[in-house]
Amino acid sequence: MIRPFDDLFVPDGDEARRWAEEELSNPRYADAKPTWFDLFARDVGRFLADLFNADNSANVGPAALIIVITLIVAALIAALIIWGRPRRSRTVRRGRADLLGAADDRSASQLRSDAERRAREGDWSTATILRYRAIARSLLERDLIDPAPGATAQSIARDAIRVFEQEAEAMRRAATAFDDVRYLGHAATEQTYRELAATDARLLSLRPEEVPA
Repeated sequence: MIRPFDDLFVPDGDEARRWAEEELSNPRYADAKPTWFDLFARDVGRFLADLFNADNSANVGPAALIIVITLIVAALIAALIIWGRPRRSRTVRRGRADLLGAADDRSASQLRSDAERRAREGDWSTATILRYRAIARSLLERDLIDPAPGATAQSIARDAIRVFEQEAEAMRRAATAFDDVRYLGHAATEQTYRELAATDARLLSLRPEEVPA
């Protein structure tokens, strides 16, 4: 009588280990290996499960509060990184060259000086353009407005009015004067420039805290 297992080959210890290593080296096992994220998620799940089990119920309150606070802070930081757009720093706002559609990195003081020089020469149109640029640059330097790149004279005037409501009419006239001279080619007069200079001087003397909210 032949026993069914008489011809069964049983490897020794070294042979069995070699077979196992060859089998485990198959790519299908590598593909099934958990990633670092899988391991991290597993550890977090185990931690939370251990935290809220019956044996640790006495410590759930404080520990859970710490976890919730940590998660909220992490979420806020992530949201700030992904969606947040911090306001540009004062240095960036002051130093940017784009101003009313032209590359101009002069300070408000320099623009005023150049405007006054042109006014003494009788070039009221250039003086008017420069003086309105001085107003815009001054508001920018004082961190009272934060116009978008390519902002127009009218949009700058609206931003200024939100800060200094009592200067609303003067700022509208100033923006209109700038547009008339700069874009429509109308010649400015001495009166146009003097009104603009007076508006600039008043804005310099005002402080935001003096204006009703």
